[in-house]
Order: sequence, then C-alpha cells, then structure tokens
Amino acid sequence: MEGSQYRLYIGNLEYSTTEDDIRQAFADKGVTLQDVRVIKDKYSGRSKGFGFAEVDSEDTIQAAITAMDGQDLKGRNLRVNKAEERKPRRDNFNSGGGSGGPGGSSSRRFDHRF
Repeated sequence: MEGSQYRLYIGNLEYSTTEDDIRQAFADKGVTLQDVRVIKDKYSGRSKGFGFAEVDSEDTIQAAITAMDGQDLKGRNLRVNKAEERKPRRDNFNSGGGSGGPGGSSSRRFDHRF
C-alpha cells in the first residue's frame, strides 16, 4: 500500500470497525477498494480510529469521497478524503537536537564538572 498514488484516508472510525466492515460499506455504495488497512496501536493492538484504502484511480477517489464522506458506519460519521503524502517524522529521541538536549539550542547549559 505504501507505493500507491491513489489512497484514501478514512477517519472517525468506531474502534471495533474492521477492514471487512469498511470494504463492505464502500462496496454497498458501489466503490471497490483494492486494499484496506485500519491503523492500530503497536502496543495494545487497538484501532486508532482511522485507516487507509487503496483504489485504482483518481476517479475512484472522487467517487468514494462523494459516496462515503459523512456517512454513518457503526454510529460514527466517516471522514473520507484523499490521503496526503506522509511527511518525514522527526525522531525526538536520537536526533541530538531540541532544547537542552545534546547538541541542542537551549540557552541554559549545565556544568557537569561537579
């Protein structure tokens, strides 16, 4: 799914919603999803309430948005729009930057000679 240029963001999912639930809801509106992934917390395995779907064309993206944005699925109004490219994440743990960290730009430095 990472390489597709035709991706949908599907948000405001009820936490028990499965990939099959999403696929069926879209199919009921005449939209075929090629791949669906609900994003889950890596520690708990619980849904984060959003996911992504891959489709075959820009026309299908527009049809999916028109058919499903704001529609009810398991008591929640879906947010459906074109997925944006993922921005690079900044690693706050090992970057050496930030205020006060090693190599950081804080004006308060601590003298560790004591």
